[in-house]
Amino acid sequence: MRLRKKQWAKPELEKDPKVIFNPQDYPGKWHECFGNHNPIHLELGCGRGRFISRLAEMNQEINYIAVDLYDELLVYVLRKANELKLNNLRIIPMNIKNLAGIFEQGEIERLYLNFSTPWPSRRHHRRRLTYPDFLKMYQRVLKKGSEIWFKTDDEPLFKDSLGYFAMTGFQEQFKTYDLYAGGCSAEAMTEYEEKFHSQGIKIKFAVFSN
Repeated sequence: MRLRKKQWAKPELEKDPKVIFNPQDYPGKWHECFGNHNPIHLELGCGRGRFISRLAEMNQEINYIAVDLYDELLVYVLRKANELKLNNLRIIPMNIKNLAGIFEQGEIERLYLNFSTPWPSRRHHRRRLTYPDFLKMYQRVLKKGSEIWFKTDDEPLFKDSLGYFAMTGFQEQFKTYDLYAGGCSAEAMTEYEEKFHSQGIKIKFAVFSN
C-alpha cells in the first residue's frame, strides 16, 4: 500500500493516550491500559478503522485493539474513536510481525483479519497475514478456543488460506464464498467491504477456532 505522507499524522497520534507507542511494555498488563478485565479483541490491518470503531461502539463490554503500520491511516481511527467517545479502543502503530512481543499467551479472545493484501505472486505468499508463520504467531497470543474471523474479496487468497488454517491446526467453524447471499446484512463493515459489496463482488468469510 502506498500512502501519501501526512506530516501532521504522527504528532496528532502522539498527543492521545489511546495510541500506544510502547506496546512491548504491556504483555499481561493490557487490563491496566484499559482499566478493566474485559475480553480483548484485536484487528490486524485496521485501515481507517470503520469496522473496529463500530464494533467498539456496539460492544462496550469488550476491549478492542486496532493495529496498523501506517500513521496516515491510524489518525483516522483515532478521530473516529474520539468522535464516538470510545474508551474501549486502543491503537497500536506497528508492524504485525512483531505481534508476539506485545501480548502474553492466551491474552486475546478474538482476532479479525479483514481484506488483507492478497500478495498473489507465489514468491510473496509468506507476506500474507494468513500464512502459517503468521498463524502460528496468532496461536501464541490467542486464548484456547478463541476465534479468528477472516474476510476477503480475493478467491485465490481465500482458498489458499483455508489450507493454511488447516495446516496450522485451526478448526474451521464456518465458511462461505458469498457472505451476503440471500440479502444478509452486516452491522459493521470495513470501507473495502462496503465498496466491494456495492459493486457486486462476493465477500468470502470464514471463522476458525484455536
